[in-house]
Amino acid sequence: MINKHIMEAYRILEGSGEGITQELAFKIGQDVKGEDILDLLSLANKVRNKFTNGIHICSIINAKSGICPENCRFCAQSAHHNVEIESYDLMKPETILEQANIAYKNGVNHFGIVTSGTGYQDVNDEFIQILKTVDLIKERCDGMKICASIGILSDKTARLLAEKEIAHYNINLQTAPSKYAELIANTHTVDDKIKTVKLLQKYGIKVCCGGIIGVGETLEDDIEMAFAIKDLDVDGIPLNVLIPIAGTPLEREIPVPTANIAKIFSLFRLINPSKTIKFAAGRETKMKDFQGLLMLAGANGMLTGGYLTTRGRKTSDDILFINELKNF
Repeated sequence: MINKHIMEAYRILEGSGEGITQELAFKIGQDVKGEDILDLLSLANKVRNKFTNGIHICSIINAKSGICPENCRFCAQSAHHNVEIESYDLMKPETILEQANIAYKNGVNHFGIVTSGTGYQDVNDEFIQILKTVDLIKERCDGMKICASIGILSDKTARLLAEKEIAHYNINLQTAPSKYAELIANTHTVDDKIKTVKLLQKYGIKVCCGGIIGVGETLEDDIEMAFAIKDLDVDGIPLNVLIPIAGTPLEREIPVPTANIAKIFSLFRLINPSKTIKFAAGRETKMKDFQGLLMLAGANGMLTGGYLTTRGRKTSDDILFINELKNF
């Protein structure tokens, strides 16, 4: 017999995509365990199939690496942590173009420029170089959608990105807003990020805003994050599973069980029925043989080809994987 809370959630399929209530999400989180999780995954997959269309695939480049002044506890690029990574200044436009061309030829038409650091609240030389890079890629890769994840913005820098017709901008809440300073960072606030999301939306830029599973949060914290993102009405929700990196404060963090990760992905889909939910970091390294399970737990997007400081899977392998998922 299907768990009564899952049965209650089936009402989503009769509606127009409102999503479950926070009260029901907490009940599912607390009560659904063991083999009942497979029933929850089945519902999440049905919701995905009804309210979304196709699988979104994108690729990124770490265009500026390391020496970040923020102290995000999970991040290898923070100057506050003792991690040996390659650090470098913002790449030249031609170098970024080369990587965009590779993604384009591999069938990926969303390409994100990502930089370490707090962000760009002033129009400095680096920001101008990023704008020039966007122009160059648009000129050389006809049809390529250029995305960006370059931190906290001001009204002026958000407007200038909008004028370049950035396709998507990624800025993650990372965890429950009430726990941001405790679990993620205290050198900036989650309110800075929320303000940036609203500035981008003001200028018509689509926003991807998600977080990380496994930073020491509770399931209730993950649900709080899901509803905070729902309230922002963003377009995409990238979800990462923590990859503990030696030298960061989370290097010995106990991994979240695979079944719990599946439950969290399913809840995000039931809370946000029509949004693009992308499985990003941790898909290959943490989920391994179970990554297909997560894609059937409501996810309808993925990051391919590698992440910022960790390697990913070949795009060609992921495209074959996506074609197989279409049969479910």
